[in-house]
Amino acid sequence: MPAIHEVATLTSKGQITLPKPIRQALGVTVGSKVAFDLQGSQVVVSRADDAVHEDPAIGSFLALLERDIRSGQRLCNLPDDVVQAMQAALERTVDLAADIEGDVAL
Repeated sequence: MPAIHEVATLTSKGQITLPKPIRQALGVTVGSKVAFDLQGSQVVVSRADDAVHEDPAIGSFLALLERDIRSGQRLCNLPDDVVQAMQAALERTVDLAADIEGDVAL
């Protein structure tokens, strides 16, 4: 890919418009997603794939929670039936994108 240098102006809301040559080079159009990666003092802009973004903090928290459930630690304040259901769920594969069945109270 040839080197392209373009300048964009930051708005008061922290927004920029990707210059047309950059959009064309990345192959992005209306509705496309772009990724921003901070590498030292530079920001690298790339076309984002359609994969779901995973928050590393959430991933770490869920891993910690899974370890606690597997070991039975720090579950003492939960009702026994909830603890048992959580431990039983460890053996199942869960589709997080599936529709929720039944009523849900929030």
